[in-house]
Amino acid sequence: MSVLKKFTQSPIDHDFVQNPYKFYEQIETAGDFFFWNDYERVCARSHRAVSAIYKDKRFGREIPPELRRPIPSHLEDFYQIEKHSMLEKEPPNHTRLRSLVLRAFTTRKISQFNEELDQLCHKLIDEFSEYEVDLLPAYAQKIPIIIIARLLGIPEEMSDQLLSWSNAMVAMYQARRTTEIEKEANQSAADFRVYLKAYIDERRKNPRDDLLSNLIQAEELGEKLTTAELISTVVLLLNAGHEATVHTLGNGIKTLIETRNPKKWTQPDLINKTVEEILRFDPPLHMFNRYAYEDLELFDVKIQYGQEIMLMLAASGRDAIKIENPNIFDPLRKATPHFALGAGIHFCVGAPLARLELQTALPILFKRCPNISIINPPVYANLYHFHGLTSLKIKP
Repeated sequence: MSVLKKFTQSPIDHDFVQNPYKFYEQIETAGDFFFWNDYERVCARSHRAVSAIYKDKRFGREIPPELRRPIPSHLEDFYQIEKHSMLEKEPPNHTRLRSLVLRAFTTRKISQFNEELDQLCHKLIDEFSEYEVDLLPAYAQKIPIIIIARLLGIPEEMSDQLLSWSNAMVAMYQARRTTEIEKEANQSAADFRVYLKAYIDERRKNPRDDLLSNLIQAEELGEKLTTAELISTVVLLLNAGHEATVHTLGNGIKTLIETRNPKKWTQPDLINKTVEEILRFDPPLHMFNRYAYEDLELFDVKIQYGQEIMLMLAASGRDAIKIENPNIFDPLRKATPHFALGAGIHFCVGAPLARLELQTALPILFKRCPNISIINPPVYANLYHFHGLTSLKIKP
């Protein structure tokens, strides 16, 4: 059996937050797994280890029942939503939920928004100041939240409130989580649920041609989504879809400007490859977890039943054994699977929408703003396990 190398690195240290890739280079000496002292967890580092765990049915997101801890009273509303989320489920519950959601969240439904997405990008750019623009609130944050609101049939004027609830809830997955963050997330979850329940009740009485109505009507083998499952699904689509796309847009725009040739990489014949390379090179989520459902051995490492393993998603995308010159941004490189959108049975249901938003928003931005330049050095927010900018001030 391999002896795991141990590493110490605070995930909220400023220098680490700004450039975690230096640490990822250090842990390359560890092989497939290492022990992160600050988390007191075993971490899967290599591309092959992350891939194997994602696809191995002996691992999953759901905590084994006998290992679950009582939910603190100040987090009951938050976990009431989490309890019904397919992100936290394994088969057969996950299979049922995902199948019902995919019956409504179809490629055809998403493709109907091609033209709207195009028009939205142009409208937002029309509103830019000619001197200075912070692309995060002016562009990157607005595109995904407005599109998902329109897709669901939720009034667009609710987008700022949806964004506020979403940001508060997603903060629960950060290393800097505090009791104050937990209480804010719980209150947002409670408010979110009240709003969505009323909206779902209205859609049951008066269905329309939108995703929420389709989710209500979706049926398989006589089964439908319960109201609690509908609420959790809508929250998941809003939270996961918005957070990841905002960070990917921000990180991607920064990276493309730094290449000094963004127009080349956003041409129609290259944009799909460019988006995948952005997702590999500087992904929005750097760490995720899985639980072992039996005692097992993987790549000469013993893993015990119930053990939580952290998956180093961004580090796996820089694995020099799997990827040639991994620290260089190169959309023309040989295609290599990345894990920015997950893998296996939990592969992101919103991936087609996220890719469409990125493949549309980036070319339009650089075509409309060919001389775009960064004004202030971008700063990454203290959000780890996420990885995204606090702002991105540019001169159009």
